[in-house]
Amino acid sequence: MKDPFKISQPTALGLSGGRTSAYMLWRVLEANGGWPVGEDFEPVFANTGREAEATLEFVREISLRWSVPIRWVEYRPDGAGFEEVDFDTASRNGEPFEALIRKKKFLPNPVARFCTSDLKVIPTEKLLQSRGWAEWDNMVGFRADEPLRVAKIRQTPILPESPGVERCVPLATAGTTKADVRDFWAAQPFDLNLPIDFDGTTIDGNCDGCFLKSPFQRVSAMQRNPVMPIWWASMEAVTGGRFTKDGHSYAEMAKFAANQQNMFDPTQQAIDCLCGETA
Repeated sequence: MKDPFKISQPTALGLSGGRTSAYMLWRVLEANGGWPVGEDFEPVFANTGREAEATLEFVREISLRWSVPIRWVEYRPDGAGFEEVDFDTASRNGEPFEALIRKKKFLPNPVARFCTSDLKVIPTEKLLQSRGWAEWDNMVGFRADEPLRVAKIRQTPILPESPGVERCVPLATAGTTKADVRDFWAAQPFDLNLPIDFDGTTIDGNCDGCFLKSPFQRVSAMQRNPVMPIWWASMEAVTGGRFTKDGHSYAEMAKFAANQQNMFDPTQQAIDCLCGETA
């Protein structure tokens, strides 16, 4: 069977800034004899401006320690629709996300998750197209123990809006599980400086106040980082809307957090975030 990490044609790797997608990059380097993998391989990190500082530091550390030039891209509301940035120039207070919200004049929500497509998928595609790419494979960091997410990718590997991009899941093909990723990072001299829960899931990963997290998770995150909800509440105030319809605004949840109250159900599951599906 062909090694799913072996690069033989133009390929992009969506680096979310988490441990799993970073492990996927390491497997690519291992399968291809290290960097350079080839002229037609690009690891891309799409920054929304709401990632934790630890995430940005982790992406920078990967690039330095593994000698891999990672492209950083951000959404822009005009011009080319994207801008290449780096660790020093990357947005840190939601500027790309806010620009998108102000342009659309309404908020993303669990039904209309345009934040993923407009902040991650489209800017990444425009970046690669600016390099002359027309068709390429896109490596998505879904594991074998995420069968529903993997099935969705395999059922529709080519999206109608991206006919030149074929998504693939090499970690799932290789049988990689969360335990494999956890064991790998436990043996490394560096790691993502964000805590994990009992089953190895990163806490406070991806956008810091993501509305797809359960109310309990969001209030808990606000208790750990009281500054975090300010931006999310301000976007609800600007639009007069809400990111979710689960009963409480971000401003209200921030008050609960400040008073050390978290009456929400800790067993409620978050909605699957599809931010790993960057093209």
